[in-house]
Amino acid sequence: MAEVCAYNFHAAIPPRSIALKLTHLLTIVALLAASPLTHAQLEGGKFVAQPVQHPIAAIQDTETPAQKDARMEWFREARFGMFIHWGLYSIPAGTWDGKQIPSIGEWIMNNASIPVADYKNLATQFNPTGFNAHDIVALAKSAGMKYIVITAKHHDGFAMFDSKANSFNIVAATPFHRDPLRELADEARKQGLKLGFYYSQDQDWTAPGASAMKTGRHDLPTHHWDKAQDGDFDTYLHTKAIPQIKELLTNYGDFPTVVWFDTPTGNMTPARAAEIVALLNQHPNLIWNNRLGGGYKGDTETPEQYIPPQGFPGRDWESCMTMNDTWGFKSYDTNFKSAETLLRNLIDIASKGGNYLLNIGPDSHGVVPPAEADRLRAMGAWLAVNGAAIYGTQPTLFGPEAGAFSATEKDKKGAPKFIPTWDWRSTTRPDRIYITLFAWPTRAFHLDKLPRKVTHAYLLADSAHTPLKLTQTGDALDVQLPAKPLDPVATVLVLETTRF
Repeated sequence: MAEVCAYNFHAAIPPRSIALKLTHLLTIVALLAASPLTHAQLEGGKFVAQPVQHPIAAIQDTETPAQKDARMEWFREARFGMFIHWGLYSIPAGTWDGKQIPSIGEWIMNNASIPVADYKNLATQFNPTGFNAHDIVALAKSAGMKYIVITAKHHDGFAMFDSKANSFNIVAATPFHRDPLRELADEARKQGLKLGFYYSQDQDWTAPGASAMKTGRHDLPTHHWDKAQDGDFDTYLHTKAIPQIKELLTNYGDFPTVVWFDTPTGNMTPARAAEIVALLNQHPNLIWNNRLGGGYKGDTETPEQYIPPQGFPGRDWESCMTMNDTWGFKSYDTNFKSAETLLRNLIDIASKGGNYLLNIGPDSHGVVPPAEADRLRAMGAWLAVNGAAIYGTQPTLFGPEAGAFSATEKDKKGAPKFIPTWDWRSTTRPDRIYITLFAWPTRAFHLDKLPRKVTHAYLLADSAHTPLKLTQTGDALDVQLPAKPLDPVATVLVLETTRF
C-alpha cells in the first residue's frame, strides 16, 4: 500500500532508449484519442484531479451513464470487501538484521534499505503450506464481504502468481510452486465472491529501472539504494509490468473484476499510462481505481486509512483500511481495532455511499492471524441480521448525524477539522430508510425533518417485525422504541416509506 508520507509525484524520469521511444510513440499515435481527464496528485491522503488530455481514451471517457451504472452495479451493491496484503515481506514480519523496522510491514525492503540480492533470497524460504484458498474465501464470506482484492505484485516486485514474464514469482522462485491467485479464483467462483488483483505498476524495488519513492536518505533522482535497481524505466514497463498485467487480465477467466493500482510517480506519464489503459479497455466490465497515474481518473476514489467526512458525491469510492497499523504482516503489531470500531466504520462508510475494503495480512505460512479472523466473524454475525441496511443501499437523506466541521479546531492542513458524532447513521432504499442507532434514545427516536411519509416502523433484528408506535407531524417524526437496544453495538430501525 501507499505510505502517504513517502509520496513524490515528481521523481525524475530515467532516459529512454531510441528503439523504445519509437515503439512507444507509434503505439500512442495508433491509439490516439484525446479526451479531457485529470492528473492525479495526492493531497491529504486523497487523489485530487487537475485537467489534462488523455493520449488514449479510457472506457470511463466513452461510456454512457447507463453503461457505467450497469458496469458498477455489483460494486455499488457490495459495500464490503476484503483486501489481502501478502508476500515475501511476511517472512521478516517487520524485523531485519535483528532490528524492528518502523512503519508498515510490506515496506520493509525500502525502509530498511535491504539490498536486492538479500531480499530476493527470501523467496527460497517462502513455503506457505498453511495457505488454504477455501478457508480464506469462506472467511470473507462469513464476514459478509462480497469481493476480495489481493496483492498480485506489491512494490517489492515479487509476483504472487505464475508469471512467465518474470521468474521472480511464487511458482518459479519458491519451494511452494503453487499459484495462490488461481486457487483463490477457483474458490471465489465456487463460493460466489468477486476477485480483484492489486498490481504495483510503477514502483518495483527489485526490477532494474523501476520507480522507488523516497524514504530516508535514498538518493535523488531515483531514490534507489542499490546499484542493482538502476536501469531504464521503459525497459521495466515493457518487459515486466505490462506483460504481467496482460497475464493477470487474461489467465484467470472472468477474473479480475477489479484492478487496484498504487503509488504512481512522475515516471507514470500520460503516454506510459495510456499503454496500460489500452489493455484495460479490452475488458469492458473491469473496474479500476484512481491510482494508475498519467492523469487517468479511473472508476473509484481511494481514501486510505480514513473515511471522508461527506464521502465523494457523484463518484464511486472505497475506503481501504487496516485492522491494526500495518498492511503486510508484522509479528509484533497487536494494535488491533475492536470489532465494534470496524463495524461502525462499515456503517459510516455505507451511509456516505462508499465501500469498505478491510485488510488482512496473512503470515509467512499463509495463515490469517486469529485476531483478524475473529473480528471479521463478529462483523459477519451482525451483517447476517442487519445486512439489509448495508448492501445495495443509497446514502443518507440527512447528513448532519455524521458530525460537523469545527469552528475552532484545524486539521494538519489548516482546514476546519471534522468532528464526527456517533449517535446514528442512515442508509436508504426507494421504500425504506434505515436508521442504525449506536446511542440508544431514552424514549423515542426523533427526526426534525423527513422528506418522506413513514407508514410502518420496526427493528430489523426483530424477526417478527413488531410495529413500533410512530407519530409524524408535518415533516417531523417520533418513533417509540423499546427500553433497551437489541444489539449492544448497533440496532437498526427500519422506516417503511412513501413519498409525500
